[in-house]
Amino acid sequence: MSSKDKNLSEHTEFKAVHASKYKVAIAVSEYNDEITFALRDGCIETLKQYGVKEKNIYVEYVPGAYELPLAAQWLYEYTKADAVISLGCVVKGDTEHDVYINTAVSHAIMKLGLETDLPFIFGVITPNTQQQAKDRAGGKHGNKGVECAVAALKMLELQSKLKKK
Repeated sequence: MSSKDKNLSEHTEFKAVHASKYKVAIAVSEYNDEITFALRDGCIETLKQYGVKEKNIYVEYVPGAYELPLAAQWLYEYTKADAVISLGCVVKGDTEHDVYINTAVSHAIMKLGLETDLPFIFGVITPNTQQQAKDRAGGKHGNKGVECAVAALKMLELQSKLKKK
C-alpha cells in the first residue's frame, strides 16, 4: 500500500518485552530540520511509549543525509546501541542529486545492519515536494519517525526471540 493511502504512524500494537533493556541510537540530519526534528520527536516518543528508558536513547546530529551512515556506525561503536535509527529528508530537486544521495545512504545503512547483525533502520524520507515531506513528518500520513521506532523494536524483539531458540 502506498503512503498516499496510509498513515505511517498506524501500526499493530505489540508488546516490546525487553524494551526497558534496549539502547537505541538515533542519527538525525540537520538539513531540512523542520522535517527531521519532527521525525526525531516522533521516534523518541514512540521508543519511550514502548518502554525504552530515556537514558538509553542517544541522539546525535549530522549536517545532511549523506553523513548518516558514518554517524550511525560511530553511534553503534561508541554507545554499544542495540539498534541505530537514521533520520533524514532528501527532497527531489531539479537534478538527479537526490537519487545519488538516497541510493548511497540506503545501501550503506543496510550494509551496516548486515555487517553488525543488528537493526540499522533507514528513516530517510524521499519526497518529491516539501509538502509531501510535511505529510510524512507528523502530517496527514503520520510520522515516519514513529514507524522507524516501531521497526527497530520489532527487529530487536525478533532477534531476542530467535536467540532463545
